[in-house]
Amino acid sequence: MSPRSAQQASSLRVIVQPPRFDRPEIEIRASARRTKTGNAHWSGSRIIVQVPARMSVRDRDVFVDELVERLLQQRPESVGTDASLEQRARVLADLYNDGFAPVSVRWVTNQRSRWASCSPGTRDIRVSARLRQCPDWVIDAVLVHELAHLQEIEHSPAFYAIANRYPRQHESTVFLEGYALGLGLRIESGDVES
Repeated sequence: MSPRSAQQASSLRVIVQPPRFDRPEIEIRASARRTKTGNAHWSGSRIIVQVPARMSVRDRDVFVDELVERLLQQRPESVGTDASLEQRARVLADLYNDGFAPVSVRWVTNQRSRWASCSPGTRDIRVSARLRQCPDWVIDAVLVHELAHLQEIEHSPAFYAIANRYPRQHESTVFLEGYALGLGLRIESGDVES
């Protein structure tokens, strides 16, 4: 290691926060070279946050939370917008739902006790914006579940035969139970509206 590299390494402190239900793994890089500003960016599935080393732990935590929240709202994932969510649902409909596609799919902020809902009559699917922070495979599982309601309205054996075509459906259910617990939510099982 060169003297310059050794000096840079000694002026950088790295803290890794494990993933939580509401956000991915966070790597905080506290640098003595930074004096006032910080930034955050995606690196694969983790978020890297760079902050000044001289910040107190409390100020750093607040600053990191603000940067991470801002970045999560701009998440560069395949299902970040209504249009991309709808496109993803159409792909999943072709793969798992015999091509039965919805008329519309959109993110909503008014679902307090559901992850998503479906209106089979109008073929509209609404997905809770809380799921934006979940892994794509969880969002896909929720979409496939709602798509299955376009063929089978009730949670019947025929419904589950369609919904469970998605290979990570059970794993997603477990994830969402833990996610709800972590957020302190009570999720209802009814997701079909007439």
